[in-house]
Amino acid sequence: MPRKAAVPSGSDSETVLARLHSLHPKGIDLSLDRLTGLLAKMGNPHEKLPKIIHVAGTNGKGSTTAFMRAILEAAGLRVHVYSSPHLVRFHERIRIAGELIKEQELCDRLLAAEAANDGAPITFFEITSAAAFAAFADHQADITLLEVGLGGRFDTTNVIPTSAVSVITPVDLDHQEFLGNDLATIAHEKAGILRPHVPAIIGPQQPQAEAAIRAEVDRLGALALWHGQDWLSFNENGRLIFQYRNGLLDLP
Repeated sequence: MPRKAAVPSGSDSETVLARLHSLHPKGIDLSLDRLTGLLAKMGNPHEKLPKIIHVAGTNGKGSTTAFMRAILEAAGLRVHVYSSPHLVRFHERIRIAGELIKEQELCDRLLAAEAANDGAPITFFEITSAAAFAAFADHQADITLLEVGLGGRFDTTNVIPTSAVSVITPVDLDHQEFLGNDLATIAHEKAGILRPHVPAIIGPQQPQAEAAIRAEVDRLGALALWHGQDWLSFNENGRLIFQYRNGLLDLP
């Protein structure tokens, strides 16, 4: 654990978060340079995370992350989760080994990241991601689930050096002002989370998106498992059926 930062009198995480919003004139400024610089000052915690499952996509990435957390925790594994946005409180974005980050630790992590940043321009998502990575690195877990916030290639979660598995859920038009105006360009950005020779689970895709993702898979040599080719999931009489190359799983 880091040395506790002194929380100003009357301060809480909401106060700190509000202040962090003012560190950059733009809410979103796609680049990983500022974040990598800050993480270096913090000892590169993103390089010390437990095995990572990295999830991108447009539709279903939040539910996919939630399902994986439930499955892994039911199997007795300790799971870190980073996701966004939150429903009620920011704490929901950072789950440490199965529990939401505590208020005091969130304050300490945010203040430590703010101190390391030393007033340099940095977006809210970048500095809060740095705080989350530092928290994850200092707590034991078996798996880290990272849900992409926007796009993939320049998302804050993509600062990680590699992952154990990449997941791309169905891609559609979203955040076009940042990612591009056509499906192929957006899918190319989402596929930015893929890593050479790392397994990638690819959900059902529209033809343009599939072509763009396949191009990145081929370029990187990612070990892709494609919906409709390597696996299927479908409803049958109110039950969920998961079918793969060598078997079938019938779930209630």
